[in-house]
Amino acid sequence: MASISTHSAALSGSSASDLLRSSSNGFSGISLRDLAKVRFNPRRKDMTVSAKVRKVKKHEYPWPADADPNVKGGILTHLSHFKPLKETQKPVTLEFEKPLVLLEKKINDVRKMAQETGLDFSDQILSLENKYRQALQDLYTHLTPIQRVSIARHPNRPTFLDHVFNITEKFVELHGDRLGYDDPAIVTGIGTIDGRRYMFMGHQKGRNTKENIRRNFGMPTPHGYRKALRMMYYADHHGFPIVTFIDTPGAYADLKSEELGQGEAIAHNLRTMFGLKVPIISIVIGEGGSGGALAIGCANKLLMLENAVFYVASPEACAAILWKSAKASPQAAEKLRITASELCKLQIADGIIPEPLGGAHADPSWTSQQIKIAINKTMDELLMMDTEELLRHRMMKFRKIGGFQEGVPIDPKKKLNMKKKEVPVVRKTKKVPIGKTPVQQLEVQVEKVKQEILKAKESSTGRPDLVLNKMIQKLKKEVDFEFSAAVKAMGLKDRLATLREQFSKANSPDQLIQPALKGEIEKLRDEINQGLFKAPNYENLRKKLDMLNDLSQFKALSVRDVKEASLKQEINKKFAEVLSQPNVQEKYEALRAEIENSGASTYSDLDPELRKKIDNVKKEIQGELVNALNTLGLDVEVLTSKAQVLSEQSSLSLFKPKIEMLNEEINQGIDSVVNRTDLKDKIELLKLEVAKAGKTPDATSKNRIWALEQQIKQSLAAALESSDLKKKHETLREEILETAESGFDPQEEGDSSVYGDGDARIQMNLGAEHTFA
Repeated sequence: MASISTHSAALSGSSASDLLRSSSNGFSGISLRDLAKVRFNPRRKDMTVSAKVRKVKKHEYPWPADADPNVKGGILTHLSHFKPLKETQKPVTLEFEKPLVLLEKKINDVRKMAQETGLDFSDQILSLENKYRQALQDLYTHLTPIQRVSIARHPNRPTFLDHVFNITEKFVELHGDRLGYDDPAIVTGIGTIDGRRYMFMGHQKGRNTKENIRRNFGMPTPHGYRKALRMMYYADHHGFPIVTFIDTPGAYADLKSEELGQGEAIAHNLRTMFGLKVPIISIVIGEGGSGGALAIGCANKLLMLENAVFYVASPEACAAILWKSAKASPQAAEKLRITASELCKLQIADGIIPEPLGGAHADPSWTSQQIKIAINKTMDELLMMDTEELLRHRMMKFRKIGGFQEGVPIDPKKKLNMKKKEVPVVRKTKKVPIGKTPVQQLEVQVEKVKQEILKAKESSTGRPDLVLNKMIQKLKKEVDFEFSAAVKAMGLKDRLATLREQFSKANSPDQLIQPALKGEIEKLRDEINQGLFKAPNYENLRKKLDMLNDLSQFKALSVRDVKEASLKQEINKKFAEVLSQPNVQEKYEALRAEIENSGASTYSDLDPELRKKIDNVKKEIQGELVNALNTLGLDVEVLTSKAQVLSEQSSLSLFKPKIEMLNEEINQGIDSVVNRTDLKDKIELLKLEVAKAGKTPDATSKNRIWALEQQIKQSLAAALESSDLKKKHETLREEILETAESGFDPQEEGDSSVYGDGDARIQMNLGAEHTFA
């Protein structure tokens, strides 16, 4: 600051404006016009010039004195205020991570002990490390929603600029909303990924308390949204794809922001983003809160990190509103469905970017590379669309949110959370209690239900199962009411109630039914059966019971018809698949050609070799059909015709003496082997093991018993192999087969086609009641 003092006469002729202008130039008390007329003479004693230097804080420019021209990101990177932290961030342990910290402390203590004592604790350290890794994996693969919220808000979680500088080759930050302000809570800039230019914008939180205060904890003011809007127009004009990073608890909601038009700024961004002609990708890297996140989140694709959250209201705010306490935030977080997996199911988010175990702060570089891969993959997909398709894709993404389908019954579980329907005030009518419905009215209702089911079955529009089940439940209640009234009229109500209570106690897992109680139950049942027909409401009970049995049988038949129809379709489909196989078609065509070439008009005219070939092909096809039906879970049995059975029985009767003789020799051989000392000891040992094991053997006993059984079987097989019994059996078997094949004539059974069913048919056993033949 400089000042000049002179006589008062020197100020004559100076205006106030001149004085005002002169003060702005650092001089006070004289105008510039008069200053120009003054001749400075150092010898004059009546005039002095003095100067004072004001002490101010030196401005810290981001550009260093020795700027490195080869720095990653280009020379303009030095302009960014975002510099690496001078001090490493302090580790922060979340509440649910404390068991892991204890394990890690144990590992460090054991290592320290090993270094101090010189002993080998490698096995203990390896065991603890494996336990730590398993606990870490179990914890982070089964995180609750509120735990993911804690991870998304972790103080050491990488910020927007951390990811940008990791994934871009060059990045230049652009400042200002051109309205006189630059909000540090939203950062924008141009960067390149693999040579492709993008416009980046996102919420920026601080890495420590000082930065958080400067960045306003990632909560933007209207100036930040208007800066983002300016960059959106810039990117749209130059054709740069836009990538936004969302990480904010919400827009800053103070009085000044509301006066500056916070709501209008957000609404303007929402409207503008739907009209941008460039692809837009939004990535939620932390927490995305309400409109503050959506103001830069109206994108073609919304991606989320694995532990990120996206919500309308924070779990704490929701709990305070609904449960009147912030302690209910875990329950609120679960009900809000704010995690990445839940939002993907709701089709709000379009993809999940994986994080390392422990969260993104455990390995920020790896997380950034996963973000880079997701950006490249998604942008390749969006750049294939033209402008019209891109705008429609963005519009339809948000139009389908919250969609529903009319006419579909609501799940009862979902109905519990819905607002109860307001019941209109109606005239009170006398309610008819259960059991008072007249029999004639029930008969009409039952007949109506039957007609509806038959009509639906004929029109193939589906069966009204709901009506049928409702009617059956109603009849059950009617029968129970009539039965209770009959028992009451017989004077047995108290005895029945007492026995029911005793039976319910005796039927518990830790008690058994006593014989005396069983006798009392049977005695009461006999009394009820004998005196029931004398009850005054017996006719109503009998008719209602008949209607219930009739409807139950009707339902069973209806269900069986549906199952049978479905099974027939599956069987026909399997038959068609088998018969359409290339190998089956080839065999069929070859047989057909041979039959035509033989010139035979009937089956009996064919030569025996060709007939034998036909029979073999039929058996092969039958085997294929049986295997196909076995895949449906059916018990399939091939039944031969009566003539074939009689023919085989007559042929086998010739070999009956030989078979009996061979069986006798085999039994004698087995007895001789069993009586050997070594095998006899094994059998006795097996009996002893079985007796020791009891009814519920453990795994060790089972293994011993199985091993002894295998040894005994092997000894028997080896002994029989050494004798000539096996050779005799094979010889007799071949003789029986030759006789059976030569003695059976399919023509006698009326078979005249290759695929006829004269000599065999397939029977499928469908449970105990149904059989298809």
